[in-house]
Amino acid sequence: AKGARKFRSEGLDRVFFVFSLSGQVKVFRALYTFEPRTVSILVFQFKSGIKSEGDFIQIPPLSDTNWWKGTSKGRTGLIPSNYVAEQAESIDNPLHEAAKRGNLSWLRECLDNRVGVNGLDKAGSTALYWACHGGHKDIVDMLFTQPNIELNQQNKLGDTALHAAAWKGYADIVQLLLAKGARTDLRNNEKKLALDMATNAACASLLKKKQGTDAVRTLSNAEDYLDDEDSD
Repeated sequence: AKGARKFRSEGLDRVFFVFSLSGQVKVFRALYTFEPRTVSILVFQFKSGIKSEGDFIQIPPLSDTNWWKGTSKGRTGLIPSNYVAEQAESIDNPLHEAAKRGNLSWLRECLDNRVGVNGLDKAGSTALYWACHGGHKDIVDMLFTQPNIELNQQNKLGDTALHAAAWKGYADIVQLLLAKGARTDLRNNEKKLALDMATNAACASLLKKKQGTDAVRTLSNAEDYLDDEDSD
């Protein structure tokens, strides 16, 4: 395991998300409050039914399977392995889940643990696609801090993040994508551009303006090329 985080949700016990280097996440649920007997052991409280985010815990693998070494809030100590119970499920695409939920702290932890920013889920979509689909501007901003972020990945339906933002009517996100350099000329499997899928005037206006600018630039480049040919 690379690291773990705790997540508490209404009706759920505290949960640990343990990241592997491959980007998979195993889910662990806290069984009871653990009170340490020595200062080298971390303290964790079991609180059921509280809707809030928990702490992030770095857990490198240990040879002793009875104990995990953890770091939380700058403190390092041990966590007994019987403090958590592994559930029969794993999250294959943690970054996508964070993006869908608009969970910025979880997304940041995924990125800190080197979960691939351009990974594809079963639908062929990226985390950026789901952030745009959900209208989570802060998630989009965070993903844009990644130097190798892929803007124009098309999923199995042929949709890009720009298609998603336009279809859902998020003009602020459409504007962000266009400013970052997202392509407006990509068509999905139904031969539709992002402009064709725009559901409000604000998105359509931004896309039309961008397409017009691109068309003028293309024409200008063509004229410059012809002028160069004539001068030869």
